[in-house]
Amino acid sequence: MPRVSQEQAKLNRQRVVEVAASLFRERGLHGVGVADIMAAAGLTHGGFYGQFANKDALAVEAFDAALNEEYRGTLDNLITNYLSVGHVQTPGKGCPLAALANDIAREPSGSPVRSRFTHGVQRLAGLIADLIPKTSKERRRQRSLANLSTLVGAVVLARAVDDEALSNELLQAARTSVTG
Repeated sequence: MPRVSQEQAKLNRQRVVEVAASLFRERGLHGVGVADIMAAAGLTHGGFYGQFANKDALAVEAFDAALNEEYRGTLDNLITNYLSVGHVQTPGKGCPLAALANDIAREPSGSPVRSRFTHGVQRLAGLIADLIPKTSKERRRQRSLANLSTLVGAVVLARAVDDEALSNELLQAARTSVTG
């Protein structure tokens, strides 16, 4: 079997990370295997270990890729987009914090994936704090943590319930809470 060029290997790796970022958010860390990810990326399972040490190493990179899908604009825009029905209905394209919080909570303390998740929480809280009108640094941090908790919690619950009206109510209540 011919070897791929370094450039192609780099593109293949990037594709695997992108696919994994989506699939992990859709199905959870333990709901998708390496073979599924590689197949969805259009590659063979055998090439995985030439690119990644293990599934956890891929999960860390995939989490970073998902988190790097930048939030732009004002706090109101972030809240509107985060608490949208579209975000609820497409977890594979949404925030990895809301999609993976329950899975990450089951990971051992100190695991690379859990550490990366913690960094993601800090990063998004920092972004929200930067968008909050200027008050004391401690007050902005407390508000950003409360807002982040409300946003993530609302999306997690809205995805979990099987009542569309209740799902929408959860999103609206969260919106009112963080903007009121």
